[in-house]
Amino acid sequence: MDIQLDKKSATEASIKITLNEADYQPKVEEKIKDYRRKATIKGFRPGKVPEGMIRKMYGKAIMVEEINNLLSQSVNDYIKENKLKILGDPLPNTEEAEKIDWDNQKEFTFIYDIGVAGDFSVELSDKIKVDAYEIEVGDKVMNETMDNLKQQFGKMTNPEASEAGDLLYGTIKSEDSSIEETGTIAIDDIAEKEQKKFIGLKKDDTVSFDIQKTFKDEAAIAQATGKTEEEAKELNGTFTLTVQNVNRREPAELNQELFDKVFGKDAVKSEEEFIKKVEETIAENYNREAENYTNQKIQETLLDSTTIELPDEFLKRWLIVANQGKVTAADVEREYDLYTKDLRWNLITNRISEENDIKVEHEDVMDSVKDMIRQQLAGSGLSGMEDNLDAFAQNYIQGENGQNYMKVHTQVRTQKVMDAVREKIKLEKKKISADEFRNMLA
Repeated sequence: MDIQLDKKSATEASIKITLNEADYQPKVEEKIKDYRRKATIKGFRPGKVPEGMIRKMYGKAIMVEEINNLLSQSVNDYIKENKLKILGDPLPNTEEAEKIDWDNQKEFTFIYDIGVAGDFSVELSDKIKVDAYEIEVGDKVMNETMDNLKQQFGKMTNPEASEAGDLLYGTIKSEDSSIEETGTIAIDDIAEKEQKKFIGLKKDDTVSFDIQKTFKDEAAIAQATGKTEEEAKELNGTFTLTVQNVNRREPAELNQELFDKVFGKDAVKSEEEFIKKVEETIAENYNREAENYTNQKIQETLLDSTTIELPDEFLKRWLIVANQGKVTAADVEREYDLYTKDLRWNLITNRISEENDIKVEHEDVMDSVKDMIRQQLAGSGLSGMEDNLDAFAQNYIQGENGQNYMKVHTQVRTQKVMDAVREKIKLEKKKISADEFRNMLA
């Protein structure tokens, strides 16, 4: 067997493999003997089929199969041994393959096209500047959050007459009776000019309204009628609501019951501690978003400042082959820039990982999963389940046939890469309000 690498350019090459009969024939002979032992052919006892008949019936197919197995293994071994950092997978040169005479040839030559990234370097220094934001919560966000918590954990009551902010439960019916649903209308979802006709309603009262003029948007119509938003767009005309119940959520009081519902049993024990904990939680959530935003900007900056030559024609061809006919050349052209952006970022993170000796251990993955589960439990008011974390984490990483583990592994690796980058570039820290940050994201 002879294997040679032919470099066509900085990003494209081919692997040429020449096989002679001695390379593949021993395996072919072994397989023919195995077929002879197992073959069941009418007129012959098991194991007594003439070898010539087996060779005539299956010989060519066996040879092709064994040569393909040998090729696959040889190409993979060559790539590993020579540490070729290929993109995609090797693609057989179909023009050369079509010239093969399987009936008469004893020596075969195969060519596999490969693509690699051009040589590149990632500059990490204080010349690279990215804004890093620290979010100041402020009174407005604190007041909004406190009001939301009081509403979320408040008690539902049934007052006699409706007021702004109430929920009206009843039968919603179109004028022609083609639609009749039992649902809930939130008065806050009604256009401000139309709200007054829904104020002061009592049980068994009926009110008529124009379905499109009354609600603020299609989502509110869909919520009230049980339709999809697309279906809600098509609804027109006069509808009626016959009230069965007026529902009102009374805000919760700032007491230990609320503190326990929000943060867990006895996590905070006074109004002062509760307010402080709420503020810390808001700041933590916003600053996590701000860190993600900065990481996104770091990624964009490194992509813009790092030139990586790619084997574009090879990759486009490989994408079509790899997707087994599910995408067309036009599909690839349309999505190619997005694909290569992800590919270039993956190459950059690989290079940073190599140069900074970044590794992800199993323990790192498990710690990340446990942190994620802690946050989910706390958000559901189920903190204090530390004893069950190991079982929860193990169950999670085994989900989706191991894909959950690989997803978290990638996230941890990306975070470690970002930590390394943040230490070497210049982060220009800026304090902004939560409102300013939200506007910036929008």
